[in-house]
Amino acid sequence: MTNTTHFGYKTVAEDDKVREVAKVFHSVAAKYDVMNDLMSAGLHRLWKTFTIAHAGVRPGFKVLDIAGGTGDLAKAFAKQAGPSGEVWLTDINESMLRVGRDRLLNRGLLTPTLLCDAEKLPFPDNYFDRVSVAFGLRNMTHKDQALAEMRRVLKPGGKLLVLEFSKVPAALQKPYDLYSFQVLPWLGQKIAGDAESYRYLAESIRMHPDQETLKTMMQDAGLEKVQYYNLTAGVAALHTGIKL
Repeated sequence: MTNTTHFGYKTVAEDDKVREVAKVFHSVAAKYDVMNDLMSAGLHRLWKTFTIAHAGVRPGFKVLDIAGGTGDLAKAFAKQAGPSGEVWLTDINESMLRVGRDRLLNRGLLTPTLLCDAEKLPFPDNYFDRVSVAFGLRNMTHKDQALAEMRRVLKPGGKLLVLEFSKVPAALQKPYDLYSFQVLPWLGQKIAGDAESYRYLAESIRMHPDQETLKTMMQDAGLEKVQYYNLTAGVAALHTGIKL
């Protein structure tokens, strides 16, 4: 029997989801940052700034940025960790990783980049002081396995930071749905020439665990002191947890 999972609202074979998600990000990589600015009115930059502040990266830290995309977090972490630190930019999608790598190089930041699957991280146990994943967890097929891997590679006392789209209050659901399913695909078509990828984005957000469910999943993965911060009325949320 082939195991199935969801790709947006569709039920697909697990192997098919990996390929479909890859196609989405190959398609949008070149316009990724432009679309993020437009569809969030620039708020994604504030959400990432909040996440960077809560990471508390210090000189000499080893940091892993998973699904790092165009490198926004890795860039900040590399500057904070300094020449004595070690910041890895990773992504499962080659197109996104190339954009992030080139952007870091253009800013004079020589950080290692690696194409890898968050569910099977090629790093030793207890290696990183911080692990981050921003807007990537919802695309992962086995989120519990990915979270367990993130905990595994953290040092004792290390922190995991998960920034992701989340759930808004019921009073905001109708206007949020209208924006998500009408405006976003229209913007995607006009700017990136791809309405379907942004329709998938809206659907994938609805299928992602809510704030409390993700908190429980992180606790089940063995993380302690798990808490979350709602950003922009829950449009996004930052979850943090510590490996003790």
